[in-house]
Amino acid sequence: MYVVVEGPIGVGKTSLSTRLAQRYGAELHLEVVEENPFLAAFYASPESYAFQVQVFFLLFRFKQLSALSQAGLFQQNVVGDYLFDKDFIFAAMNLKDAEFELYQDLYSHLSPRLPVPDLVVYLRAEPEELLRRIAIRQRSFEDAMPQTYLAELTRRYDEYFRSYPGQVLTVSADELDFVTNPDHERDLLERIDAALNLNPEWAAKAAR
Repeated sequence: MYVVVEGPIGVGKTSLSTRLAQRYGAELHLEVVEENPFLAAFYASPESYAFQVQVFFLLFRFKQLSALSQAGLFQQNVVGDYLFDKDFIFAAMNLKDAEFELYQDLYSHLSPRLPVPDLVVYLRAEPEELLRRIAIRQRSFEDAMPQTYLAELTRRYDEYFRSYPGQVLTVSADELDFVTNPDHERDLLERIDAALNLNPEWAAKAAR
């Protein structure tokens, strides 16, 4: 079983992925954001550093996800907090002209080589809520992120998942606190179990 949690910046992907990995006894596969050496410079000057940021993420994430194709890894469950396609969503926002054409060429060669999730949980929230959550986690390079950027990112995520070819469970996370509210957590986990067609008795044991 391979499950991925996706959504815009600050929506709670890593928190939910961590909980699902515990629930399903799965290998937890998290994206690494802070290791991108161009990220802080990108937020300060997006047009100057967009290409460097996107190519670093593209190649780094490809290397990460390629490991999932290694023999034997899928004998166990895997939960991740990003799709490889998220890279293309950001690149389409941030790159233009020849840079975007070059990026598309790289992406088209890499993407088909990667495994496809059995289920994607799409967490979505409005930009105001995303800003609130981003402020709570206090990443310095995100301090100046404008709400207009998050609004456009959310719009593009919505557009992407309207035509996503695989199984997707869309979850409105604006008023959902699955981190500190046990009732919210239980309801969300049960929805994900149902989307995966898990045996109720097995799911009950996993939840203990």
